[in-house]
Amino acid sequence: MDSMKGMKRTHYCGKVLEAGQTVTVGGFCDTVRNKGGIIFIVLRDVTGVVQLVFDDSSDNAVFEKASACRSEDIIMASGIVRERESKNPKIPTGNVEIFVTELRILSKAQTTPFEIVDELNTNEELRLKYRYLDLRRAPLQRNILMRHKIAKVTRDYFYENGFTEIETPMFIKSTPEGARDYLVPSRIHHGKFYALPQSPQIYKQLLMVAGFDRYIQLARCFRDEDLRADRQPEFTQIDLEMSFVDEEDIQAMVEGYIARLFDEVLGEKIELPLKKLTFADAMEKYGSDKPDTRFDMEIQNISDTVKDTDFVVFKNALESGGSVRALCAKNAAGIFTRKEIDKLTEHAKGIGAKGLAYVRWVDDAPNCSFAKFMKEGELEKILEKVGAQKGDVVIIMADKTRLTLSVLGALRLIMARKLGIIDDSKHNFVWITQMPFFEYDEESGKWVAAHHPFTMPMDECVEYLESDPEKVRAKAWDLVLNGVELSSGSMRITDCALQEKMFSLLGMTKEEIELKFGFLVDAYKYAAPPHGGMGIGLDRITMIMCGADNLRDVTAFPKVQNASELMSACPAEVDEKQLEELSIAVTNKEDTSSI
Repeated sequence: MDSMKGMKRTHYCGKVLEAGQTVTVGGFCDTVRNKGGIIFIVLRDVTGVVQLVFDDSSDNAVFEKASACRSEDIIMASGIVRERESKNPKIPTGNVEIFVTELRILSKAQTTPFEIVDELNTNEELRLKYRYLDLRRAPLQRNILMRHKIAKVTRDYFYENGFTEIETPMFIKSTPEGARDYLVPSRIHHGKFYALPQSPQIYKQLLMVAGFDRYIQLARCFRDEDLRADRQPEFTQIDLEMSFVDEEDIQAMVEGYIARLFDEVLGEKIELPLKKLTFADAMEKYGSDKPDTRFDMEIQNISDTVKDTDFVVFKNALESGGSVRALCAKNAAGIFTRKEIDKLTEHAKGIGAKGLAYVRWVDDAPNCSFAKFMKEGELEKILEKVGAQKGDVVIIMADKTRLTLSVLGALRLIMARKLGIIDDSKHNFVWITQMPFFEYDEESGKWVAAHHPFTMPMDECVEYLESDPEKVRAKAWDLVLNGVELSSGSMRITDCALQEKMFSLLGMTKEEIELKFGFLVDAYKYAAPPHGGMGIGLDRITMIMCGADNLRDVTAFPKVQNASELMSACPAEVDEKQLEELSIAVTNKEDTSSI
């Protein structure tokens, strides 16, 4: 192999734009085309590509080296930039090429297990095993570079607004925050464990007690949960906390950040202030606390319209305190055939529904699945209520209101995708406010906390904490983008008595409170400013801004479904000596090799 001694890179490949200059570039051989008397090599680095050319006027030794180059070899080349005869308008360097006068082959590559090309159909498992090769592909490199830019804009914005970046510990005490902790055994303190943080929640509140006023951190967080497309076991949170503020102050600060971020990274103007919906309104209209507002098709309450009908399904739902709700899909009758509606019904049953009623209006007379139970004029009233016309499909569900809304919310998204009415170029933000403080657990028959135990209830709801949990709303909010929850935030409890009451309502004894949160309770005894904050998912916002479908596409070295990393084959067994030092014995080894 050649040495690069005496050869210094002067330009990156994607920055070679002007003819007439002498440049030195280095990179990977993207493609090599040997036409006999002329050789073209497309050279690639992190900024893009540039074409190298060798012909019969080249030095013989240089031409021979070029003949030996293969895809993914690493080379350096010096030469004169000249205008290309056959221009390529698809790339920034498409008007020029480098006529190479000096060439060095620094490293030869063996044949890669898959092609390094932009569009790839290779099995993802193979690509993740050779992730360092997968990351050579331009789409993934663009995503990782965009993530870097998002992180830079984030720091710039919050620094300029008076925030101090403070690192919080990675080894912390295990405290209940809603998900399973990753535990780290202590070698020194036998039988005791650290936890990796699910978030820096307690520490950032203590920083407010300490008087830092405005805190920011791009914090690594860890949750031992089952994975999916928008979840990894380790993730990055844009974590912030502010003192002497209320909800509006925090939301305004984050809105300014969102506007700055989309402007600088995508050149897109986000209209402020962002839209707000209460949790109750979001559920009523969209059947979801993270609604996708890029399309209409809102859920409609037709309970009053059908309250006098003899249709037993509607009657039973209303008499038992439930409701009857409908979705009207415009111009959908051609796509939602009877067979497709049957598929929707099966999906609805799979998530709790007993069934669906429908109206499919193709011909002059609408086809209604419950027409025989309707008296004269009743069907027409339903169609008028939901705004249905010829060509539309109406899906109706009658059951407990909570279940009806959630099922129709899920069907709304399925139908919209099938109809192709979601505009992927849109970025629709919405604040979801006045979140419920408690949620009902059907399994236990009890009301449980919907948020972490430091969340402040709304002032007017404090009196209902014990007597009527369903009425209690929290000073908590979510930021949603295109149906994805980006961020959660809340005002924090700073009153010692109220905080202890909250712990008690969660079923914690005084001993448990002292064991798990004693240090926080003690801190508040020395006075704490009013404060609140948010955690914004850096990975998720990057995924959406990149137009990616999966967090793996914006994470350099991601985990797969079973939380393993295929490239390094972790988690892995460790030797007995390490286990002995930790006083740990492995008693049951399960096979977790499947993805």
